[in-house]
Amino acid sequence: MPTSIKDQTLEQLGGQGSVLARQRRDHAEIDCLMDRYRTGIGRERQQALKDVIQLVFSHAFAEETVLWPAVRRFVPDGEELTARVEEEHQQINDVVSDIERLPSGDTEREDKVQRAFALVQQDIRDEEDLLLPKLQDATDTAQLQRLGIAWEAVRRTAPTHPHPVVPRRPPANAMLGVPLSLYDRIRDAFTTGSLQRRGQSSR
Repeated sequence: MPTSIKDQTLEQLGGQGSVLARQRRDHAEIDCLMDRYRTGIGRERQQALKDVIQLVFSHAFAEETVLWPAVRRFVPDGEELTARVEEEHQQINDVVSDIERLPSGDTEREDKVQRAFALVQQDIRDEEDLLLPKLQDATDTAQLQRLGIAWEAVRRTAPTHPHPVVPRRPPANAMLGVPLSLYDRIRDAFTTGSLQRRGQSSR
């Protein structure tokens, strides 16, 4: 049985630039941000949730654009595996869409944040324990490095918020992702500035 990528050395994953190593780093950062939200207060908590959402959605978009097509190509049961993870992504999309419509401090909003976090943690486990080890078994280090470069390029320019209109598979997601990414990143810059100004005015 393939070993979870969580328990492997960096060398076993194919090195720093391997898509497996990049995935694991993002997953660890997402976990840290969720913990920061749980233990934070006030503006720090708001910023942690904002950071979780941005990273989760850019990460998932890169998976759907670069990584899951490779799984479907190289892994015998890749279609079934990626369909399962895509369904998890859709559930996260729907819950976070609700979160972004509800005001901070709303009880329903907090319940949905915890639901989203649980879905994200399940998604991480399915990827690290099941899907990514199978991709590892079906490819070599050079392929994992090439996938890592492509995955990183897409992640850095991906949408950072949920968009119900965006399909889960290329090429349609990539075509819609470009304008939505620009919109999201302008929105992120504006809300970051607002949070900073509120923090300064409270001193």
